Amino acid sequence: MTPLASSTLLAYAGAALFAATGAMAAARRNHDIVTFVFFAAITGLGGGTLRDLLLSQPIVWVHEPPLLLTCVGVGALVWLIGFREQAARLLLWPDALGLAAFAVLGADKALTLHFSPAVAVLMGVLTATAGGIIRDITANEPSVLLSREIYITAALVGAVCYVALEPLAGPALASLAGFLAGAGLRIAAMVFGWRLPSYTGGLFGRQAEAAS
Repeated sequence: MTPLASSTLLAYAGAALFAATGAMAAARRNHDIVTFVFFAAITGLGGGTLRDLLLSQPIVWVHEPPLLLTCVGVGALVWLIGFREQAARLLLWPDALGLAAFAVLGADKALTLHFSPAVAVLMGVLTATAGGIIRDITANEPSVLLSREIYITAALVGAVCYVALEPLAGPALASLAGFLAGAGLRIAAMVFGWRLPSYTGGLFGRQAEAAS
């Protein structure tokens, strides 16, 4: 298997993109530059850090300082040039691409280390979403975990697609398929307003309501 190395341009672009969303969270509360940089770093690197810790691997940005510096630079840049809500809305589109890319990269790293397919899927989802979850919790903003947005689900679809196809088609084609599946689902959900169904009390709850 040829791993999709975390030092690729794709990984740096994804980290920079997520770092920008972290800095924007700090901007909404008019924080100082240190907080901007902190939010950028935890958002851009949080998912990969959690993945590496769970896989007992060296943390990528510790051994690749330019990855950390990229997030720091993005945080400082957002603080310098300013922030507008319109920019945050536009960022949702490339964010969908970064989400799908990180899902594939995380799953690939686990498979490269000979972990099970189930673990690889979980690592893909964590790599793609954990940074944003940490950002929301730290910024005291509504977490994606508590919404019905198709976000984590899109990362899951991308990771599953990659893991399922990699033994059959190889890492190159599987990565393309996983990326397109995850990004396509996320973008379609944004365009058409798709949401996951909400909880309605379960089968027994509906039966009890009907009986009353």
